Amino acid sequence: MAYIGQSIKNGTFSVLDTSGNTYNGSNTTFNLGTQVGSAAQLLVSHDGVIQKAGTDYTLATGGTQITFTTAPASGASIFIVEISGAVGGPMNTDINGAEFILDVDGDSSITADTDDQIDFKAGGTDRFVLSSANAKFNVGAYNAEATLTDASTIAWDVSTSPVAKVTLGANRTLGAGTNAQTGQFVSLLIIQDGTGSRTVTFNAAYEFTEDTAPTLTTTAAKGDLFVFRYNGSKFLEVGRNLNLTLS
Repeated sequence: MAYIGQSIKNGTFSVLDTSGNTYNGSNTTFNLGTQVGSAAQLLVSHDGVIQKAGTDYTLATGGTQITFTTAPASGASIFIVEISGAVGGPMNTDINGAEFILDVDGDSSITADTDDQIDFKAGGTDRFVLSSANAKFNVGAYNAEATLTDASTIAWDVSTSPVAKVTLGANRTLGAGTNAQTGQFVSLLIIQDGTGSRTVTFNAAYEFTEDTAPTLTTTAAKGDLFVFRYNGSKFLEVGRNLNLTLS
């Protein structure tokens, strides 16, 4: 009988060509012939038995290979289908607070079972909660410290490196921060090298207390920390800590 029901609106099923693989009871890792983003995208049949992603098999080599927990026996029949896209219907369907599971073991998800609130879970615990009133982090949120390249004029992209440090190898100029967003806070740690007594000329984009640029520490290996708030045209000094011992 022909299939009766709704057809697939999005997504595809693709049978993968694994004819080049040799199953001998010893090998566990085999080529897929394509790159797959997640083990859950595969429908794997081993001698007619559907395999469970994460338990019976995992992905290897960036998703281009499959690794079985148990080596398929010699002459095994392996059939693999890749499922891609949103299968079964459009993703704008109302899921009415149902939990959207993201990983194989089911402990990372997105859910909205409280009105006007989205919970982001990782490792079985809510890590981030977004509501109509605020955004709440249940774990520490931070920008990794970036190291700027020391040069005669130091370049600082505050979009990609909002928290940064630089070690001075000579007298330098700090160029205006680029790609800033109004209201953004940024910080820079300026470190003296092993020689010390290096100076910095600040671009006019940096506005300091009483309109006067600071005098840096001159001690070798010590640092000066600056925090700025960007107002749309200038980086306004929020605070500074000078002559810091860093280790």
